[in-house]
Amino acid sequence: MKRIVALILSGMLLASVGLLAGCSGNQTYEPESKDPQVSTPTIGEDGVLRVGVDTTNAPLAGMLDNKIVGIDVDIAAAIADELGLKLTLVDVGADPETALNDGSVDIVMGIDQSSNDNFWKSDIYLQTGVVLLATDESKGVPEAKSGSTFVAQVSSKSAWAVMNEFGEQSLTSTTDLTEAVDTLLNGSVDYMASDAIKALYAVDQAGAQANIVALLQPAGGYCVGVLTDNAELQNTVTATIQTLTSNGVISLIEQKWLDGHVDLEGVALTAGATTGTDTADTADNEADTEEEAAA
Repeated sequence: MKRIVALILSGMLLASVGLLAGCSGNQTYEPESKDPQVSTPTIGEDGVLRVGVDTTNAPLAGMLDNKIVGIDVDIAAAIADELGLKLTLVDVGADPETALNDGSVDIVMGIDQSSNDNFWKSDIYLQTGVVLLATDESKGVPEAKSGSTFVAQVSSKSAWAVMNEFGEQSLTSTTDLTEAVDTLLNGSVDYMASDAIKALYAVDQAGAQANIVALLQPAGGYCVGVLTDNAELQNTVTATIQTLTSNGVISLIEQKWLDGHVDLEGVALTAGATTGTDTADTADNEADTEEEAAA
């Protein structure tokens, strides 16, 4: 199934991973000839869309064989295709705001909807949230005094969310998300807590099955960032994301990387998430790392 999806994506986007060549700093993908939809000064360089990504944020963006690959890379390629532009990828690390302000990129990808960045954010193109996964489909939403046990990556938002609602004694911490998946799969704990996108990717990489059973925080998602005063590019990004959502391209990209489409609309909230006792601000301030799935 994944091979079929990858072939479909190659035809629709003309942007498989193998077409992204170059060194780890900047990489350029050139689509079929199409009339550009935007030009300078809306973008910094005529004919090119310069997109910032964080290559430490797999599976949104990461390094493989000296190439930048990931969900955001494929979506950026689709955006560039739609606009008739070449795509240049720039690794902006964890500082997308500086990259926008200094003009080294036109847009940035993988921006958390709830972040406090000082730039415009698009509608969500990829839904996510801090979720609980279980291997047993019969497991429901855990209650605070149920004695349920959890695993999460140490010092992550997910770990803090678990401790806030269920207590420190309920949590097993791991050094990375791959180890957390192993802990869930071997039955040592009842649930794994993680960012939904990163969890589904890690589970899929392990060749396993696990189900999202609850949200520890209300669902959010990833957005595109654009300079606040660039209204034309904001409107262009909004329309392009709507097109790629409605024509199914983004869903195909999710299928390629996550083996399914992420839809959290019907997922139940834990009691703490419903009442707000699980504070995202505390998790943001305390957490030193985010969950990162190893390739």
